[in-house]
Amino acid sequence: MDIQFTEEQELLRSSVQRLLRDQYDFEARSKILASEDGFSRKRWAAFAELGLLAAPFSERVGGLGGGALSTMIIAHEFGRHLVVEPFIETVVLAGGLIEHNGTPELQQEFIPGIIDGSKLWALAWTETASRFELAKVTTTARHEGGDYLLTGTKTMVIAGPWADHLIVSARTSGNDGDRYGVSLFVVDRHASGIDLQSFKTIDGRRAAEITLRDVAGRLLGREGEGVAALEACRDRAIGALCAEAVGAVGELNSATLEYLKTRKQFGTTIGSFQVLQHRMVDMFIGHQEALSLMQHLNLSLDSGDSGLSRLASGAKSKIGYVGRFVADQAVQLHGGMGMTDELNVGHYFKRISSINIQFGDPAFHVLRYAQLDAAA
Repeated sequence: MDIQFTEEQELLRSSVQRLLRDQYDFEARSKILASEDGFSRKRWAAFAELGLLAAPFSERVGGLGGGALSTMIIAHEFGRHLVVEPFIETVVLAGGLIEHNGTPELQQEFIPGIIDGSKLWALAWTETASRFELAKVTTTARHEGGDYLLTGTKTMVIAGPWADHLIVSARTSGNDGDRYGVSLFVVDRHASGIDLQSFKTIDGRRAAEITLRDVAGRLLGREGEGVAALEACRDRAIGALCAEAVGAVGELNSATLEYLKTRKQFGTTIGSFQVLQHRMVDMFIGHQEALSLMQHLNLSLDSGDSGLSRLASGAKSKIGYVGRFVADQAVQLHGGMGMTDELNVGHYFKRISSINIQFGDPAFHVLRYAQLDAAA
């Protein structure tokens, strides 16, 4: 599959490429990671000014109406440059949940702050024993007076230390693992009763373990129907994560090919060795397969095709395996320097590894694909 982008989409892609080329090279990224915040508010403001944070939202809520294809274009370029700012967490996850499940009042209150870059968000859904299962929720929410009070612990909340607001899944009825009874809540990250423990992830980002003790939350969507909302959110997130992974894979292929053309051994470039040429062919084929599947998934997200969740799981597993294969080969072909901090190859490896476990690793999605295929 080879998407023919519209004039507006080509303009978006070229604008993102130009911005990142000028402001987000590997040296600039390294300085951002070494800063106290671990991300750049200046770059985030530049993304907002360029319209990147508005692009995926519908015009109905103040966005540019770009949908999943705009998200794909942005995430793909972000993957090529290893952008650490929380685009997926704030725009795709939180923004998507608010747009698709929030009341008009919640949309008007929160989406403008996402679009103009003034507010950052994070989604808190994982727990110690959840193991990628959206319904395994032990955090509780009880209705007291006119408020919901949340109590429980969420783990691996990516971008949690940066967030102004959280979307938290909590159980309002039923037992752990029940599909019905999970609800979503908007929580002020600085509210009393929240204890946040920040840590760095393997790819250099920031995440947190968050403990809530009778923290006030505002219901997002219908009570008890949070799992269905999270499933649709997961499909959208997989589309963006796959685009980011494919961008990273493409850069690894380019960097490795260039290295093989210049690195000499036994008096000749190692790219002349047939066995290494075969490896590069396998890496190239894997990238092309992943690129085609990524485009198919994001086109389906925009068109609302039936079987979307099955396609999302198939893409997550296939692109996950391709990403790991290409990253392994790139590191090995670069030798020991492939894992040094001074070379970007190891950083791509770590980012692909992180993407692979977000919303389910490849093995999880192979099983999910089989289950959905059997039920079709």
